[in-house]
Amino acid sequence: MYHGGTNFGRTSSSYFITGYYDQAPLDEYGLLRQPKYGHLKELHAAIKSSANPLLQGKQTILSLGPMQQAYVFEDANNGCVAFLVNNDAKASQIQFRNNAYSLSPKSIGILQNCKNLIYETAKVNVKMNTRVTTPVQVFNVPDNWNLFRETIPAFPGTSLKTNALLEHTNLTKDKTDYLWYTSSFKLDSPCTNPSIYTESSGHVVHVFVNNALAGSGHGSRDIRVVKLQAPVSLINGQNNISILSGMVGLPDSGAYMERRSYGLTKVQISCGGTKPIDLSRSQWGYSVGLLGEKVRLYQWKNLNRVKWSMNKAGLIKNRPLAWYKTTFDGPNGDGPVGLHMSSMGKGEIWVNGESIGRYWVSFLTPAGQPSQSIYHIPRAFLKPSGNLLVVFEEEGGDPLGISLNTISVVGSSQAQSQFS
Repeated sequence: MYHGGTNFGRTSSSYFITGYYDQAPLDEYGLLRQPKYGHLKELHAAIKSSANPLLQGKQTILSLGPMQQAYVFEDANNGCVAFLVNNDAKASQIQFRNNAYSLSPKSIGILQNCKNLIYETAKVNVKMNTRVTTPVQVFNVPDNWNLFRETIPAFPGTSLKTNALLEHTNLTKDKTDYLWYTSSFKLDSPCTNPSIYTESSGHVVHVFVNNALAGSGHGSRDIRVVKLQAPVSLINGQNNISILSGMVGLPDSGAYMERRSYGLTKVQISCGGTKPIDLSRSQWGYSVGLLGEKVRLYQWKNLNRVKWSMNKAGLIKNRPLAWYKTTFDGPNGDGPVGLHMSSMGKGEIWVNGESIGRYWVSFLTPAGQPSQSIYHIPRAFLKPSGNLLVVFEEEGGDPLGISLNTISVVGSSQAQSQFS
């Protein structure tokens, strides 16, 4: 792929980060990534300079050694171009039409007029550049943030009820990532060391018992079933279970995608060493999406549809299922802009009502680093001042650590070349 990009909104496929193919010659922000861009530019120029023999000449393949070949395109009226191929893991001296050429290991050389070596894949004339992020604003003033806690639905308030655990995407119709499963059960006798066990074929689960978060879990491209065992606090009498199932995009490949199912598949309550209570076929109620989504809380005109809380004694931090809002001024200049979200967990970001995509900073790479921490804000989404930033956080994070950054590149130069 020649350029990277951004999966704005909910457009990414399952488990794909918001910024895709950022290592391309043109990165996610449209900036040149050297030496890839310059080296590829030289290749394009070399190919273009020999367009006539490539398109109109006759192809001939010659053996120049046990692991060396020449692909020749030649026409009496349109000239000649040759591609010398060295498949050996060692450098090779090649004789072609009475001329000697030295080719690097595992490389291809392009001979203009079948004589002049104008390009070799293994020789890079362009120096590496470095992408730099510069913080221009840190959102570390508590009084500038407001908080709204997402409502956790209970079984009696749901309109759809059934004695089964229904499939996630059949209910959400891809209008939202989220589906609430709600139920209740009556505890008539003491329960020692109570715990809840869930299995889900969705991507993420957040389990609440009596409105308290019991635990969260997520899968991956390799782990298709999310299993969660967590201790809970139960009361004598009626206990409420609310489980938020989340998706992070839909599948983009593979056989029989239409047959795949997602969502909660098993729920059990355990009391010490006794036999688990299986609630999978109990009566379940369903609520599609979040309240903040339904009222479009990320738009200016809808901010007053809920009651926002001011930050009090640090209570704004580490709150699951929390909506945060603040305002900021657009940075000077016309270069790319991004939000550094390393202090947060997982959720979605809106700027002036436009979703700049999901974020999932807590999903780590095999090296233990966030899969992505900076999220692109297109300049077209920004105003000079008074921009609205709304963040929905699933897991719990610290919005005071979010920063606004400008992105630039430094240190790129290109050695002398006939294509420079």
